[in-house]
Amino acid sequence: VLIYLPKKLLLAVGLIIVVGHNALDNVQMSGNNTSAILWYIIHQRNGVLIGDDVLVFAYPVLPWIGVMTLGYLFGTLYTSNFNLQSRKKYLVLLGIGSLVSFFVLRGLNLYGDLVPWSYQPEFSYTMLSFFNVTKYPPSIDYLLITLGPAFLFLAAIESVKNRITDFFLVFGRVPFFYYFLHVLLIHTLAILGVLLFNNDWSALAEPRGLSPIAIAAFGYPLWVTYIMWVIVVLMLYPFCKRYMEYKACNRDKWWLSYL
Repeated sequence: VLIYLPKKLLLAVGLIIVVGHNALDNVQMSGNNTSAILWYIIHQRNGVLIGDDVLVFAYPVLPWIGVMTLGYLFGTLYTSNFNLQSRKKYLVLLGIGSLVSFFVLRGLNLYGDLVPWSYQPEFSYTMLSFFNVTKYPPSIDYLLITLGPAFLFLAAIESVKNRITDFFLVFGRVPFFYYFLHVLLIHTLAILGVLLFNNDWSALAEPRGLSPIAIAAFGYPLWVTYIMWVIVVLMLYPFCKRYMEYKACNRDKWWLSYL
Protein backbone atom coordinates (compact mmCIF):
# COMPACT_ATOMS: atom_id res chain seq x y z
CA VAL A 1 0.00 0.00 0.00
CA LEU A 2 2.82 2.41 0.87
CA ILE A 3 4.26 2.48 -2.65
CA TYR A 4 1.12 4.22 -3.93
CA LEU A 5 1.63 7.21 -1.64
CA PRO A 6 3.33 10.43 -2.87
CA LYS A 7 7.12 10.20 -2.67
CA LYS A 8 7.46 13.11 -0.26
CA LEU A 9 5.04 11.43 2.13
CA LEU A 10 6.92 8.15 1.74
CA LEU A 11 10.17 9.91 2.60
CA ALA A 12 8.61 11.38 5.73
CA VAL A 13 7.15 8.02 6.82
CA GLY A 14 10.43 6.18 6.21
CA LEU A 15 12.54 8.73 8.07
CA ILE A 16 10.16 8.93 11.03
CA ILE A 17 10.24 5.15 11.47
CA VAL A 18 13.99 4.70 10.92
CA VAL A 19 15.08 7.67 13.05
CA GLY A 20 12.35 7.50 15.66
CA HIS A 21 11.68 3.84 16.39
CA ASN A 22 14.48 3.62 18.98
CA ALA A 23 12.34 5.87 21.17
CA LEU A 24 10.27 2.71 21.69
CA ASP A 25 13.21 0.67 23.04
CA ASN A 26 12.10 1.15 26.63
CA VAL A 27 8.72 -0.39 25.89
CA GLN A 28 9.40 -3.98 26.93
CA MET A 29 6.74 -6.64 27.34
CA SER A 30 6.77 -10.25 28.52
CA GLY A 31 4.52 -13.27 28.52
CA ASN A 32 2.35 -15.00 25.95
CA ASN A 33 -0.68 -12.72 25.97
CA THR A 34 -2.01 -11.22 22.74
CA SER A 35 -0.74 -7.68 23.33
CA ALA A 36 2.76 -8.94 24.14
CA ILE A 37 2.90 -11.12 21.03
CA LEU A 38 1.73 -8.23 18.86
CA TRP A 39 4.49 -6.08 20.33
CA TYR A 40 7.08 -8.79 19.64
CA ILE A 41 5.95 -8.79 16.02
CA ILE A 42 6.11 -4.99 15.80
CA HIS A 43 9.24 -3.98 17.70
CA GLN A 44 10.64 -6.27 20.42
CA ARG A 45 12.66 -9.36 19.61
CA ASN A 46 11.44 -12.10 21.93
CA GLY A 47 10.10 -15.63 22.05
CA VAL A 48 7.10 -17.46 23.49
CA LEU A 49 6.82 -20.99 24.80
CA ILE A 50 4.49 -23.28 22.86
CA GLY A 51 4.52 -26.59 24.65
CA ASP A 52 8.15 -27.71 24.73
CA ASP A 53 9.15 -25.45 21.85
CA VAL A 54 10.03 -21.76 21.61
CA LEU A 55 8.58 -19.59 18.85
CA VAL A 56 11.03 -16.71 18.32
CA PHE A 57 9.95 -13.43 16.77
CA ALA A 58 13.40 -12.64 15.39
CA TYR A 59 12.56 -9.89 12.91
CA PRO A 60 10.33 -7.17 14.41
CA VAL A 61 8.66 -5.60 11.39
CA LEU A 62 8.29 -1.88 12.17
CA PRO A 63 11.94 -0.83 11.67
CA TRP A 64 12.27 -2.96 8.53
CA ILE A 65 9.16 -1.33 7.06
CA GLY A 66 10.93 2.00 7.47
CA VAL A 67 14.08 0.65 5.82
CA MET A 68 12.14 -0.83 2.91
CA THR A 69 10.19 2.39 2.44
CA LEU A 70 13.42 4.38 2.11
CA GLY A 71 14.87 1.61 -0.05
CA TYR A 72 11.93 1.89 -2.44
CA LEU A 73 12.61 5.63 -2.77
CA PHE A 74 16.34 4.96 -3.15
CA GLY A 75 15.53 3.09 -6.36
CA THR A 76 14.60 6.46 -7.86
CA LEU A 77 18.33 7.21 -8.12
CA TYR A 78 18.69 4.28 -10.51
CA THR A 79 15.91 5.03 -12.97
CA SER A 80 17.07 5.36 -16.58
CA ASN A 81 16.51 9.12 -16.78
CA PHE A 82 18.43 9.97 -13.59
CA ASN A 83 21.69 11.84 -14.22
CA LEU A 84 24.79 9.78 -13.43
CA GLN A 85 26.78 12.65 -11.89
CA SER A 86 23.82 13.67 -9.76
CA ARG A 87 23.49 10.09 -8.53
CA LYS A 88 27.17 9.96 -7.53
CA LYS A 89 26.79 13.26 -5.69
CA TYR A 90 23.76 11.98 -3.77
CA LEU A 91 25.54 8.73 -2.92
CA VAL A 92 28.61 10.54 -1.57
CA LEU A 93 26.46 12.94 0.48
CA LEU A 94 24.39 10.06 1.84
CA GLY A 95 27.50 8.06 2.67
CA ILE A 96 29.40 10.83 4.43
CA GLY A 97 26.26 12.08 6.17
CA SER A 98 25.45 8.60 7.45
CA LEU A 99 28.96 8.00 8.83
CA VAL A 100 29.19 11.41 10.51
CA SER A 101 25.72 10.91 12.02
CA PHE A 102 26.74 7.49 13.31
CA PHE A 103 29.83 8.70 15.15
CA VAL A 104 27.95 11.67 16.62
CA LEU A 105 24.98 9.59 17.79
CA ARG A 106 27.04 6.66 19.01
CA GLY A 107 29.56 8.96 20.66
CA LEU A 108 26.87 10.79 22.63
CA ASN A 109 25.57 7.37 23.74
CA LEU A 110 22.16 8.83 24.59
CA TYR A 111 19.99 7.59 21.73
CA GLY A 112 20.16 5.40 18.68
CA ASP A 113 20.71 1.85 19.92
CA LEU A 114 19.13 -0.62 22.31
CA VAL A 115 22.51 -1.32 23.97
CA PRO A 116 24.75 1.66 24.89
CA TRP A 117 28.50 1.16 24.53
CA SER A 118 30.76 1.19 27.58
CA TYR A 119 34.43 1.62 28.47
CA GLN A 120 36.32 -1.66 28.82
CA PRO A 121 39.65 -2.55 30.47
CA GLU A 122 41.32 -2.67 27.04
CA PHE A 123 40.95 -0.14 24.22
CA SER A 124 40.26 -2.85 21.63
CA TYR A 125 37.31 -4.11 23.66
CA THR A 126 36.00 -0.57 24.07
CA MET A 127 36.04 -0.29 20.27
CA LEU A 128 34.18 -3.59 19.99
CA SER A 129 31.58 -2.28 22.42
CA PHE A 130 31.31 0.97 20.43
CA PHE A 131 30.63 -0.85 17.15
CA ASN A 132 28.46 -3.58 18.70
CA VAL A 133 25.17 -2.16 17.44
CA THR A 134 21.77 -3.84 17.36
CA LYS A 135 20.54 -5.52 14.18
CA TYR A 136 17.32 -7.11 15.49
CA PRO A 137 15.48 -4.76 15.34
CA PRO A 138 17.88 -2.59 13.32
CA SER A 139 18.81 0.51 15.30
CA ILE A 140 19.47 3.84 13.62
CA ASP A 141 23.14 3.37 14.61
CA TYR A 142 23.23 -0.01 12.89
CA LEU A 143 21.69 1.38 9.70
CA LEU A 144 24.01 4.38 9.58
CA ILE A 145 27.23 2.36 9.97
CA THR A 146 26.17 -0.31 7.44
CA LEU A 147 24.41 1.77 4.78
CA GLY A 148 26.90 4.66 4.97
CA PRO A 149 29.87 2.65 3.61
CA ALA A 150 27.51 0.98 1.11
CA PHE A 151 26.56 4.37 -0.36
CA LEU A 152 30.22 5.31 -0.74
CA PHE A 153 31.02 1.93 -2.30
CA LEU A 154 28.23 2.40 -4.86
CA ALA A 155 29.58 5.84 -5.71
CA ALA A 156 33.11 4.48 -6.12
CA ILE A 157 32.14 1.66 -8.52
CA GLU A 158 29.53 3.64 -10.46
CA SER A 159 31.57 3.64 -13.68
CA VAL A 160 33.39 0.33 -13.19
CA LYS A 161 32.45 -2.34 -15.74
CA ASN A 162 34.44 -5.55 -16.11
CA ARG A 163 34.19 -9.32 -15.76
CA ILE A 164 34.29 -9.12 -11.97
CA THR A 165 31.37 -6.70 -11.79
CA ASP A 166 29.47 -8.80 -14.35
CA PHE A 167 29.93 -11.81 -12.07
CA PHE A 168 28.52 -10.08 -9.00
CA LEU A 169 25.78 -8.39 -11.00
CA VAL A 170 24.15 -11.80 -11.43
CA PHE A 171 23.59 -12.13 -7.67
CA GLY A 172 22.45 -8.53 -7.42
CA ARG A 173 19.69 -9.18 -9.95
CA VAL A 174 18.33 -12.27 -8.21
CA PRO A 175 19.09 -11.65 -4.50
CA PHE A 176 16.03 -13.30 -3.01
CA PHE A 177 16.43 -16.37 -5.23
CA TYR A 178 20.08 -16.65 -4.16
CA TYR A 179 19.13 -16.16 -0.50
CA PHE A 180 16.77 -19.13 -0.49
CA LEU A 181 19.17 -21.38 -2.37
CA HIS A 182 22.21 -20.57 -0.26
CA VAL A 183 20.39 -21.33 3.00
CA LEU A 184 19.37 -24.74 1.66
CA LEU A 185 22.83 -25.50 0.25
CA ILE A 186 24.79 -24.37 3.33
CA HIS A 187 22.63 -26.40 5.70
CA THR A 188 22.94 -29.45 3.47
CA LEU A 189 26.73 -29.11 3.34
CA ALA A 190 26.85 -28.56 7.12
CA ILE A 191 24.94 -31.79 7.73
CA LEU A 192 27.28 -33.67 5.40
CA GLY A 193 30.28 -32.11 7.12
CA VAL A 194 29.08 -33.19 10.55
CA LEU A 195 28.35 -36.72 9.33
CA LEU A 196 31.73 -37.11 7.64
CA PHE A 197 34.11 -35.35 10.00
CA ASN A 198 32.66 -35.56 13.53
CA ASN A 199 32.47 -38.63 15.71
CA ASP A 200 29.70 -37.48 18.02
CA TRP A 201 27.37 -36.05 15.36
CA SER A 202 24.25 -37.42 17.12
CA ALA A 203 24.47 -34.64 19.72
CA LEU A 204 23.42 -32.13 17.08
CA ALA A 205 20.15 -34.01 16.62
CA GLU A 206 18.98 -33.34 20.19
CA PRO A 207 15.40 -31.94 20.13
CA ARG A 208 16.37 -28.79 22.07
CA GLY A 209 19.70 -28.44 20.29
CA LEU A 210 22.99 -27.50 21.88
CA SER A 211 24.27 -24.33 23.49
CA PRO A 212 26.37 -22.02 21.30
CA ILE A 213 29.49 -23.09 23.23
CA ALA A 214 28.78 -26.75 22.56
CA ILE A 215 28.01 -26.09 18.90
CA ALA A 216 31.35 -24.26 18.58
CA ALA A 217 33.10 -27.55 19.32
CA PHE A 218 31.83 -28.78 15.94
CA GLY A 219 33.28 -25.78 14.12
CA TYR A 220 36.34 -25.15 11.97
CA PRO A 221 39.02 -22.45 11.61
CA LEU A 222 37.98 -19.22 9.94
CA TRP A 223 39.92 -20.00 6.75
CA VAL A 224 37.70 -23.06 6.23
CA THR A 225 34.65 -20.82 6.50
CA TYR A 226 36.04 -18.51 3.81
CA ILE A 227 36.76 -21.43 1.50
CA MET A 228 33.23 -22.78 1.95
CA TRP A 229 31.86 -19.28 1.32
CA VAL A 230 33.64 -19.14 -2.04
CA ILE A 231 32.57 -22.69 -2.94
CA VAL A 232 28.91 -21.97 -2.17
CA VAL A 233 28.92 -18.78 -4.24
CA LEU A 234 30.54 -20.56 -7.21
CA MET A 235 28.14 -23.51 -6.95
CA LEU A 236 25.10 -21.24 -7.05
CA TYR A 237 26.35 -18.93 -9.81
CA PRO A 238 25.08 -21.00 -12.79
CA PHE A 239 21.62 -21.39 -11.20
CA CYS A 240 21.39 -17.67 -10.45
CA LYS A 241 22.57 -16.74 -13.93
CA ARG A 242 20.02 -19.05 -15.54
CA TYR A 243 17.25 -17.58 -13.40
CA MET A 244 18.43 -14.03 -14.15
CA GLU A 245 18.13 -14.77 -17.88
CA TYR A 246 14.70 -16.34 -17.33
CA LYS A 247 13.51 -13.19 -15.55
CA ALA A 248 14.86 -10.99 -18.34
CA CYS A 249 13.02 -13.01 -20.98
CA ASN A 250 9.73 -13.14 -19.07
CA ARG A 251 9.07 -9.59 -17.93
CA ASP A 252 5.34 -10.13 -18.50
CA LYS A 253 5.21 -12.50 -15.49
CA TRP A 254 4.57 -10.10 -12.61
CA TRP A 255 5.25 -12.64 -9.89
CA LEU A 256 8.91 -12.91 -10.91
CA SER A 257 9.60 -9.49 -9.38
CA TYR A 258 8.88 -10.99 -5.95
CA LEU A 259 11.46 -13.79 -6.29
